[in-house]
Amino acid sequence: MDADLPVFIKPLQVEIDGTGRYRTAETVEQLAAMLLSGKWHHRGGTKFHTALMRSIEAMEFYVGGETARAAFVDAAHEAGMHVLPDDIAEMKKAS
Repeated sequence: MDADLPVFIKPLQVEIDGTGRYRTAETVEQLAAMLLSGKWHHRGGTKFHTALMRSIEAMEFYVGGETARAAFVDAAHEAGMHVLPDDIAEMKKAS
């Protein structure tokens, strides 16, 4: 695999920088960077480990970008973060 070739995903924004502060990801590489950043405070859960594993698989084999994205969303929820556009309907109900 060409290390410079990104694995694209459906773009998302995750509330990783604090309440109401979102960071955008458009590639699996960006998801992995967020998972491994100092901003990700909940690293012990199984969903975190699954998201990291799926991200590595997607980057290594250039497959499963959407699987990595779905695992990332689950891990973000496990860590108490909102993900847009995935959580829009739920957030509208709560307000």
